[in-house]
Amino acid sequence: SLYRAKLKYANFKRKKTNSNPRHGPFHQRAPSKIVWRTIRGMVPHKTARGAAALDRLKCFEGIPHPFDRKKRMVIPAALKVLRLRAERKFCKLGDLSNLFGWKHAALITRLEDQRKVKSAAFHKKKVAVTRARAESVKKVKVSAEDQKILENAGFA
Repeated sequence: SLYRAKLKYANFKRKKTNSNPRHGPFHQRAPSKIVWRTIRGMVPHKTARGAAALDRLKCFEGIPHPFDRKKRMVIPAALKVLRLRAERKFCKLGDLSNLFGWKHAALITRLEDQRKVKSAAFHKKKVAVTRARAESVKKVKVSAEDQKILENAGFA
């Protein structure tokens, strides 16, 4: 639940260097930074291999420009409906970050809404093009000798 997560993060935020709090540990508010630090705890980041792995890791709020055009994949093992029982409480990291002073939730929501509108328009256009191509392929008449050449090339 959000309440329990809030208590746990408040407990984590309380931990600081006694002599000089500016020496750390540092408690990030942004969801991407929280995820990055969580993953850092799972990786041997003090070895060269772990440091290289962390350098390859990219965390963002929302889906920024170069990645909004890429094909997205679903990881079934990470789906909430498969991981949590129906009666279990959960919280979203954005809500937790918002409680602890992350100020960009409204901006990210607005940008994501704009991205979703553009993405829906692109998908609609893509489906129309695919459908038109399939119909035109059905209408095409191929001669017997051309069909034989296509079969030999593996396009039958």
